[in-house]
Amino acid sequence: MKKNLLSLALMALLGAASVSTASAQASMTPGTVQVGGQAMYPNKNIVENAVNSADHKTLVAAVKAAGLVETLQGKGPFTVFAPTDAAFTALPAGTVETLVKPENKPTLTKILTYHVVAGNMTADKIMAAIKGGKGTATLKTVSGGTLKAMMNGPKNVVLVDEKGGVSTISTYDVIQSNGVIHVIDKVLMP
Repeated sequence: MKKNLLSLALMALLGAASVSTASAQASMTPGTVQVGGQAMYPNKNIVENAVNSADHKTLVAAVKAAGLVETLQGKGPFTVFAPTDAAFTALPAGTVETLVKPENKPTLTKILTYHVVAGNMTADKIMAAIKGGKGTATLKTVSGGTLKAMMNGPKNVVLVDEKGGVSTISTYDVIQSNGVIHVIDKVLMP
């Protein structure tokens, strides 16, 4: 009974809008991070966690449309740079609607896999690669493209896509059972 009451109290604490992310994270299971108002559990895979984030509904829909659900539930490890819904909204009007059409699946798949790097690239590893590269690290994406990672200030990593678009990592090290997610504020384009 006490355990159930404790669980209910914890859920109420996590759901309260007035609770800061930092204090909510301190109340969760170690290694758990909150994204889109929901806990992302390190024992769940990328897809299992992403479907719960209120900030990643468009990304999840795109992953489903591209047929990448099974892949991202696989063993990995994968590093996913996950654009928020706001990042997709910032694209030109009609872009997302066009990309999720069945006839555009190859293009959508290329864009989505451009946001994935093989391996487990935590923030520390990315920053070490940037330092080792004298200010720039080149990350090879699953789509075959490259991203440039650079520091913008002492603790802020930005990614530059092949078209010169810049995205900032807003949430680092959302650990998954099959990799890691970093939340980004722009959609990267190959």
